Amino acid sequence: MSETREQFGSRIGFILAAAGSAVGIGNLVGFPVGAAKNGGGAFLLMYAVFVFAICLPVMLAEMSVGRHTKKDPLGAYRMLGGNSPHWKLAGWLSIITPFMIAVFYLVITVWIFGYLFEVVTGNLEALADPDTFSTFINSPNIFIYMALVVGIVYLILQGGVKDGIEKAAKLLMPSLFVMLLLLVIFVLTQDNAMAGVRFYLIPDFSKINASVVNGALSQAFFSLSLGMGIMITYGSYIDNQADVPNSAKLVAITDTAVAFVAGLMILPAIFSFNPNTNPADLSESSIGMIFTFLPKIFLALQSSIGFVGASAVAGIFFLLVFFAAITSLVSIFEVPVAALMDEKGVSRKKALLLLGLLMVVLASICAISFGFSDFFTSFTSYAGSSKSFFDVVYDVFYDTILPLNGFLICIFVIYRWRRANFNRALDEGAPNYKGSLFERYVNLSVGTFIPLILLVIFVNTVALKYFGISLFG
Repeated sequence: MSETREQFGSRIGFILAAAGSAVGIGNLVGFPVGAAKNGGGAFLLMYAVFVFAICLPVMLAEMSVGRHTKKDPLGAYRMLGGNSPHWKLAGWLSIITPFMIAVFYLVITVWIFGYLFEVVTGNLEALADPDTFSTFINSPNIFIYMALVVGIVYLILQGGVKDGIEKAAKLLMPSLFVMLLLLVIFVLTQDNAMAGVRFYLIPDFSKINASVVNGALSQAFFSLSLGMGIMITYGSYIDNQADVPNSAKLVAITDTAVAFVAGLMILPAIFSFNPNTNPADLSESSIGMIFTFLPKIFLALQSSIGFVGASAVAGIFFLLVFFAAITSLVSIFEVPVAALMDEKGVSRKKALLLLGLLMVVLASICAISFGFSDFFTSFTSYAGSSKSFFDVVYDVFYDTILPLNGFLICIFVIYRWRRANFNRALDEGAPNYKGSLFERYVNLSVGTFIPLILLVIFVNTVALKYFGISLFG
C-alpha cells in the first residue's frame, strides 16, 4: 500500500489542509467569548502556552506515527503495536471517534449553510428573532441543506488528497483569512469597538481558577484536532523528507492566530452594537452565539449601513464560518474514509458512498433530536439531565474520548514504539530538530506530564459529564 499511497503535492498544501482541520467553529466564536469571560489576556496567555507546551508535542506524536507507517490510525496502531489487541482497540477508537464527530459536525455545518442561504435571500430580520432558530432546526428544509453540504464534502473528498483536499484547502483557507481580516477591519472602525478590544486583551488574573485552566487546555487540545486521527492520517500523506516539526509549528501558529484574530472581530462587534453588554451574560456556546445572538448584532448595523449592507456583512460572516466548518468536516471524515480504503482495499468512491450513507443516517437522527422526534429528543439521561441523541454523540465522542485518544498516542509512541524510533522518525527531513532543546522537551513531555494531564482531563470529564462530580470543585 505504501507504494501507491496518495500524498500532498506541496508543503504549503499540507499546512493549509492541517490548519483547515484545526480552524473550526470553536476558533471563530467559542474561543473569543470563552477568553473574554475567563480572564481576557490571561486566558489568551494560558491558551498559547498550552498550544505549544502540550498540544504541539502530541501533534508531533500523531504526525510521526502517520508518516512512518503510511497508514490510517487503525493500520498504524496495528503495525507498530505488533497486532496487540489493546493497541488495536486504540486504533479503532481513533477511527470511530472522528466518524461520530463528523456526524454531529455535519448537523452544525448544515445549520450554518442554512443561515447563509437565508441571509443571502434577504431574511436577516427573521434570523434576528430569537425564536427563529428552534423553528429553523426542526424545518424539513434541513434535509435539503444536508444534501447540498454532503454533496460539497463528496466533491472535495472524491478528488483525493492532492486534487481534492489540498486544492480545496488552498482555495478555502486563504479566502477564510481574507474574509476574517476584512470583518475585523470593518468592526474595529465602529463606535465603542475599543471597549471590546480592551475587555478581550487586558488580563484579569482574578478569574483564573482550576476550572478555567482546564477549560483553556481542553480548548487548545480540541482546537488543534488532536485525538481525532486526523494528524495521523494527514501525516501518512506527507513525504519522508518533509520537516514535520516545523510544519507542525506552522499549523499551531496558524490555528492560534485565527482564534486570536477572531476575538478582534467578535468582542468589538458585541460591544459596538450593544455598549451595555455584560460579558458575564454571554453564552460560551458557539451554537448559541452564532444562531441566536450574532444575527441580532448584524441586524443592528442597518441603522448605519442599511439593510443590504447589514445583510452583506452577515453573509460574509456566515460564509467565513461555513468555510471553517467545511474544511474541518472534510478533514474529520477523511479519517474513516482512509481507514476503509486501507483496511478493506476498497476504492475511494466506494468508501465515500458507504460511510457517507451511514453518516447521513446518523446525522439525520441527530437533526431530529431537537424536538422533531420525542424519542431522540429525550434519548437518555445522566448526571441529572435529560439528553438528546445529539447530546450523547457530542458528550461521548467529542468531550470524553478525545483526551483519552491523546493519552493513548503519547503512551504508544514512547513506551510501545519506543523513544528512539519516535526521535528517528522526527529527525528525518528535519536536520535542525535532532539534538535540539525542542527535541529534548518533546521527549520529556510526551513521556511524562502530558499523558498525565490528558488522563486527568479524561477522568474529570467522565466524572463531571456522567456523574455530576468535578475533580476541581
